[in-house]
Amino acid sequence: MIANFFLAMPGLWSIILIVVVILLIFGGKKIPELMRGLGGGIKEFKEASKDENDKKEDTNNIES
Repeated sequence: MIANFFLAMPGLWSIILIVVVILLIFGGKKIPELMRGLGGGIKEFKEASKDENDKKEDTNNIES
């Protein structure tokens, strides 16, 4: 089971190849903008899921 997990993980050369391809496609100046947008999206998702959990907890407290 564990051996299958490690076989599915990308190796060092695969990671290097992926980074080089991303640099070629987007260029060095565009990558920080993409990462900033990705971070903002993750932050919004976490806030939305936290708000949803808070609403569920409030509903459970009111019903109790």
